[in-house]
Amino acid sequence: MQRFLQIKTGNADLVVRPIDKKDHYIKRCIGIPGDSLKVVDRQVFINGTPAQNPKHMQFLYTVASPSGPLNKEKLDEIGINTQEAYINEGIYFLDSEQVEKIKAMDSAIKVDFYPMDKMGGNKYFPHDPVNYGNWSNDNYGPIYIPKKGATVAINPQSIALYERVIGVYEGNKLEKKDGKIFINGQEAISYTFKMNYYWMMGDNRHNSEDSRVWGFVPEDHIVGKPLFIWFSTKNGSIGNGINWSRLFSGANKM
Repeated sequence: MQRFLQIKTGNADLVVRPIDKKDHYIKRCIGIPGDSLKVVDRQVFINGTPAQNPKHMQFLYTVASPSGPLNKEKLDEIGINTQEAYINEGIYFLDSEQVEKIKAMDSAIKVDFYPMDKMGGNKYFPHDPVNYGNWSNDNYGPIYIPKKGATVAINPQSIALYERVIGVYEGNKLEKKDGKIFINGQEAISYTFKMNYYWMMGDNRHNSEDSRVWGFVPEDHIVGKPLFIWFSTKNGSIGNGINWSRLFSGANKM
């Protein structure tokens, strides 16, 4: 959380993972080739239908307690990562169960979503604040996920969505000149995809560098899927203990 605030205020650089787009990196696949995806008030929709949400999906919340800061030991007991939380500001990453447990501590405690819509613009794929500047973490898209053989219209407004696909992943020479798009030297108003692509998102929706940051994942970048969790530490540090209940549990469960 401290680094999040440093990046927000310009005191630290944003380092996006995976750095070279082929770094081994695990995220949940929630969109497949040919899907249309959008996020409305934090809920993902696939082809117009609300997507199934992971049981422990997390968001950033502000917690206001009239009696002062919450008891750290109680927060640890209900699995809240107090290392990432910016406690002095009352900001925590929480899932829905944790929200209810905090409210049960004191009826006067108020828990609200942190306003992530303030962090739009160039932070999110396709990093085009002119045409997509109103896209944010909580309200994003709609966006079409490329499917092999499918054709999309391209123009100076839409090219940002598929520029990396066309020019890097599929090896074409892409140029933008005088308000026109040229592919391999020929003016183009459409493009037919050569590969399938996928859309990945982390279960901590307010603390995840995923497809909302780096875009589509081509099929030739996917090396497999995790079968189970073999080791898990509390708050990302062995010094804080081990999450025994997570060991050898399925990594793909919702």
